Amino acid sequence: MAAEGRRIVDAARERGLTLRLIGGLAVRDHCEELAFCSRDHSDLDMVGLAREVGGLVSLFEALGYRERIHVREATMRGQAQFVRKCAHESADGAYAVHAEDHVDVFLDVFRMDHRVDLRDRLGVEPYTVSASDLLLTKLQVFRAEARDLRDIVTLLKDDELAAEDAPGTVNAAYLAELCALDWGLYYDVTQNLRRCLESLGVHGLERADEDRVRAALERLIQAVEAAPKSRAWRWRAKVGTRRRWHEHVEEQDGESP
Repeated sequence: MAAEGRRIVDAARERGLTLRLIGGLAVRDHCEELAFCSRDHSDLDMVGLAREVGGLVSLFEALGYRERIHVREATMRGQAQFVRKCAHESADGAYAVHAEDHVDVFLDVFRMDHRVDLRDRLGVEPYTVSASDLLLTKLQVFRAEARDLRDIVTLLKDDELAAEDAPGTVNAAYLAELCALDWGLYYDVTQNLRRCLESLGVHGLERADEDRVRAALERLIQAVEAAPKSRAWRWRAKVGTRRRWHEHVEEQDGESP
């Protein structure tokens, strides 16, 4: 699936289209030790541009996929889904149709528990969204699962922490700025950073890697807390968790990234 993801990104690039991997397979692309980040993936998750959706439909058709048009309609043109039938040879030599392969494409904005606008941020990495945005998609989860926390640890173990965008770099200033504008995002991001700190010992990291990740988590918490907050942020902070601060997520026939 990782190879298929790169094949799709390369095919898009050849047509002058922009596509980048997001989700677990994008984390895998940043992982230096594949055994550490190895897990099952039920589909490919990508980000593209809404203005290029016609070209993306043609691209996926050329690659053997068909669009589930109802997904674009159900998400108000915010997401597209492409599927293909997959047939594997069984023990008796017959071919049985297995579950359909999915490619979910977010258009312009990553929409899950919080919204992350990616329209101007798809040129940092050649195959994935920027390491900063990839980390943010994991930190923004309201009820982060163990795999989300491990993905966060993976990115902070293998990518540098800095104050600017660059390949293989997590831009702490960018994350802090977004959290300073949105109290709900701030709340979930800081909760997950602290959860990662508390559970760091469960991942079986070498001592040097554990120290590196711990230092990165502490630096991120410090950066997010220190960033000047907007007036809207301060007002929303007074309401706190008495009012829902995250989106209601409805899956489109597939699991979350």
